[in-house]
Amino acid sequence: MQDLAIGDSVAVDGVCLTVVELLPQGFVADASPETRDRSSLGYAETIPVNLETSLRVGSKLGGHFVTGHVDGTGQLQKSVQTATSWNMTFATNAPQVARYILPKGSIAVNGISLTIADCDPDGSWFTVAVIPHTYAETNLHYLQPGSLVNLEGDILGKYVEKFLRHDVHSDGVAMPLTATSLTPAFLAEHGYM
Repeated sequence: MQDLAIGDSVAVDGVCLTVVELLPQGFVADASPETRDRSSLGYAETIPVNLETSLRVGSKLGGHFVTGHVDGTGQLQKSVQTATSWNMTFATNAPQVARYILPKGSIAVNGISLTIADCDPDGSWFTVAVIPHTYAETNLHYLQPGSLVNLEGDILGKYVEKFLRHDVHSDGVAMPLTATSLTPAFLAEHGYM
């Protein structure tokens, strides 16, 4: 982060924050009440945080889209090492997170792009398989059962949900989307091929 400047965005455990002051070994950022209410910021965890600067135009994109707009929190339930990975199970009681949890879906845990291996139908718990590189290079290896984590659902799922809730007609009026209005022409018009 040698080129970090005031005004830059930095994800801190997956929470997008704006740098307002540079320090010799870090930076200062402000967090709104909404951000503190939906995230682990402000809780007295003494583990290192994951830091990631914002994606630059033209940069390589890996994983899924992570915006840094955390939906809520969850807790580590258990972490079990296998021959090839760590199976980590998390729970959440935040409905704004649970609605986007589905098998083979994407989720960001402390800003880390992961694939959901298993979950319950309500999305109140989910398991991810974490490869050794990710486990070693992030703060996942510091977590203990009960540790609070930030969770962000897949942004593409949020847009699909929005499209399915309302069909905006050419006159700008939003109408409930029906099965008959979800046609190939509708999908093509909205960027799906």
